[in-house]
Amino acid sequence: MIFAAGRGDRMRPLTDTCPKPLLKVGGKALIEWQIERLARAGFTTIVINHAWLGEQFEAALGDGSRYGVSLRYSAEHDALETAGGIAQALPLIEDAGASQVFVAVAGDVYADFDYSSLRLECERLAALDVPGMHLVMVPNPSFHPEGDFVLSGDGRLSLDGAPRYTFGSIGVYDTRMFRDIAPGTRRALTPYYRDAIALGRATGQLYQGLWENVGTPAQLQALDKVLML
Repeated sequence: MIFAAGRGDRMRPLTDTCPKPLLKVGGKALIEWQIERLARAGFTTIVINHAWLGEQFEAALGDGSRYGVSLRYSAEHDALETAGGIAQALPLIEDAGASQVFVAVAGDVYADFDYSSLRLECERLAALDVPGMHLVMVPNPSFHPEGDFVLSGDGRLSLDGAPRYTFGSIGVYDTRMFRDIAPGTRRALTPYYRDAIALGRATGQLYQGLWENVGTPAQLQALDKVLML
């Protein structure tokens, strides 16, 4: 799943007429970089949720055939935040209501990340009796120096201690975690991270390659220069 329902206020005025994940860097939309990398990793079905100017996603990306994948769209009248967006999209993620472990990424993140590295984590989580999650962490960027969670050498995530890293907006989740959310409910994902970590059901890995949380026009321009080199 690619999260693409946000308004992108810090990117205005560019996002007044274009959804943030459709803004281009290096000659293609931010979300296209993600779709292409997911396709290369062997993922064949991708759900995209959208709200602000959502019709532009379907017009620009189509059914996904040009990328070698099947794109499914989960339309939200008003953005439901991340957990709410997952709950709304469950019929598109699950197969006939069967629980599903899935990879999810923010549509406004750029990363040279190999999504095939998450396949073993998907299999591991799918075999558990209780739902868990796996988060991709990155070194703390300048705008978030304190980080989010502790990542230990054995891959366990903790709420307190060191070393702390920043969540890279790439994760593996189990749909069973979101069945308590009624469709149309606005709900953030942060409490689910914290609960899973506190219960010892969250693992992580550190990614140290190129990663950018593209939040402002200046960041977009800087990334464009890097990719055009």
